[in-house]
Amino acid sequence: MAEGVAASPPPGRLQEIFDRLLARYGPQDWWPGDSPLEVAVGAILTQSASWVNVDRALRNLETAGILSVRGLREVPEAALARLVFPAGYFNAKARKIKAFIAMLDAHFEGRMENLARASGDELRRILLTTHGVGPETADAIVLYAAGQPTFVIDAYTRRIFGRLNLVPAVDTYEAWRGMMMAGLRTDAELFNEYHALLVRHGKDVCRKSTPICDACPLLDLCPAGHMESLTAGQRVATLRAP
Repeated sequence: MAEGVAASPPPGRLQEIFDRLLARYGPQDWWPGDSPLEVAVGAILTQSASWVNVDRALRNLETAGILSVRGLREVPEAALARLVFPAGYFNAKARKIKAFIAMLDAHFEGRMENLARASGDELRRILLTTHGVGPETADAIVLYAAGQPTFVIDAYTRRIFGRLNLVPAVDTYEAWRGMMMAGLRTDAELFNEYHALLVRHGKDVCRKSTPICDACPLLDLCPAGHMESLTAGQRVATLRAP
């Protein structure tokens, strides 16, 4: 059983939710053509940043010819900070990228291929000891850069499953991750697509402040959605009352 599991959704429920989201949105194809290094650097840059701005920072690195292990190792930190400026917190993120490269050198001979060959659990453990890499970033690197099975927990996951009333008994990252991994078959492609679909659904329909519940493929499973629809119906009835 995955570490941190604290709750058990009904058997098959997590897979049913995935199937419905996939039927609605189709495959999301996250990071299909990017190199593992670009994915890892992107996972660091996306902390508290929109992907549009992260992509600008990545293109700056590419244009400067340093989107490689050697390039990122040799570029002065101040110059790196200027290049990743669009992603925000540029000085801190430059330090984090440097720390990632130092970790890659120390544990994997400076080669992303070696990183990808490590077991997911061992790679995650090493990443979590690296400056600037928290659980969400570590899992994004393990899943998207190394292709190892782990589930990325983010604000969209918590929001959507919170509204579905499918939550772990304790509100910690590891408990959420454990709940998701225990309720699904262990498959990196499934976890990859599931996370991408949750982000899409959270942006398009299950919004933080203005969810579009009537357009939700999960509405019949969602207590919060039922309440929102009922409230909306009551508002309409009130407006129509004489």
